[in-house]
Amino acid sequence: MRLMFLFSMIAFLADQASKYWVVHVIEIWKRPDMLPVIPPVLNFSYGENRGINFGLFASDNDMMRWVLIGLAVAICVAVVFWMRKREQPLIVHASAGFLIGGALGNVVDRVWYGYVLDFLNTSCCGWVNPTVYNVADVFIVLGALGMIFFANEGKDHPKKGRKKGA
Repeated sequence: MRLMFLFSMIAFLADQASKYWVVHVIEIWKRPDMLPVIPPVLNFSYGENRGINFGLFASDNDMMRWVLIGLAVAICVAVVFWMRKREQPLIVHASAGFLIGGALGNVVDRVWYGYVLDFLNTSCCGWVNPTVYNVADVFIVLGALGMIFFANEGKDHPKKGRKKGA
């Protein structure tokens, strides 16, 4: 469990630090166009996501904002309980931590700003991707994929204070 919490802190801090840097140091929100970082593959471009991935369920409705915050927190709590119930390989603990840290990074954005700050854009070879995402989204995807591909059915953790067969 400690490994999961360590990786969740790494993901959360990396996400929040990157957003701080892009907003307060680079001031990406002032740029009307994309800022090439590794042309043409990686660009910075300011975006406000009021929905979930790719802006799905986007709404200016404050109630929807709080529904998405509640949903993200509920998923984090469910992942923690699921991880406590079954023995899993270390890579699954790291993956769960990435998912939780990324989700909480986006929750902080929704609480502070009312939307999730997105700024990463990946395009290539003459194709300009119209979507933007953030570091938290990368951790969420990596965490979910790691949990899907490496989680095993596992054994239930033994109950403390109970003998086997009792």
